[in-house]
Amino acid sequence: MAVFKIVHLTKYQYNWPIKESINEIRLFPHHFDNQEVLQYQLLITNNPDVDISVDYYGNRVGNFNVLDAHTEMTIESRMLVRVNHSLKIPEIDATSVNDIQAEKEKSILLLRLCYKEEIEKQKEIEAILKEIDIEGKSIIEIAQKCNAYVFENFTYTKGITNIETTIDEILTLKKGVCQDFAHLLLQLLRTSGIPSRYVSGYICPNESGLRGEGATHAWVEIYTPTQGWLGLDPTNNIWTMDNHVRLSVGRNFSDCTPIKGTFKGLARQTLSVCVSIGYEDGRQFEEINDVQLQEVCSRVQEQLDHMDQLQQQQQ
Repeated sequence: MAVFKIVHLTKYQYNWPIKESINEIRLFPHHFDNQEVLQYQLLITNNPDVDISVDYYGNRVGNFNVLDAHTEMTIESRMLVRVNHSLKIPEIDATSVNDIQAEKEKSILLLRLCYKEEIEKQKEIEAILKEIDIEGKSIIEIAQKCNAYVFENFTYTKGITNIETTIDEILTLKKGVCQDFAHLLLQLLRTSGIPSRYVSGYICPNESGLRGEGATHAWVEIYTPTQGWLGLDPTNNIWTMDNHVRLSVGRNFSDCTPIKGTFKGLARQTLSVCVSIGYEDGRQFEEINDVQLQEVCSRVQEQLDHMDQLQQQQQ
């Protein structure tokens, strides 16, 4: 059992004033069997009203607007969470993909979580499954084999992928980060017929030096009729443990994006994310990341360049 104090600070900055910022957030930690939220606080610039609802996957979602002109917006999520995962590897039972077929046919959710992405390199995915020999294996064994394959054949490398990177690109690069590895593992599992979902959260540092610690993290959960939802972390080739804190679940990253939104105005924006994790014994871990944003279209880019030139002439 472990207790973590997590502060997730997101800062948007704009070089010209913008207005009517409309935002959607999934920064609310889950209450579930092995995770208890002891305290939670949400702080947003100008303290806007936040409407909270529950989405299709059971995630709490917050929506808010900042209508007045502004050049900066911060969203700070503070949580105290107790995690009590079993550190044992799940039981390797004999339940196969065929055994779950009847249950899938009765559940739209399970069927939805079996639909694989339409990609150009699907034959490569099928070749991987043939290579690791999943024929006749149980759900747990298939999941372990797929998890190990991603860990052993793809290199953890920051800065070469972004939120728009596709599975096809990951297969070509053979490199990426936790989000990329989760998407690849999902494609393997879903092609195998196993209901699987993307998980967004945090992996808290410990003495083992796990990859992806400190910042937002991503992993995968599979469904079995005998053991329910089980977490697999392909970035570290482990089952999820006491140091995995879950925020949201969905089909992919798009369903679990911590913050997304839009605004009115013409301005360059920068985004930085700082995650701080504190322990009961007083230890503190902090990581700051400048996030690479999606490129704007050429027309907007020309307008931004023109405004930059005008600003330089005025200085």
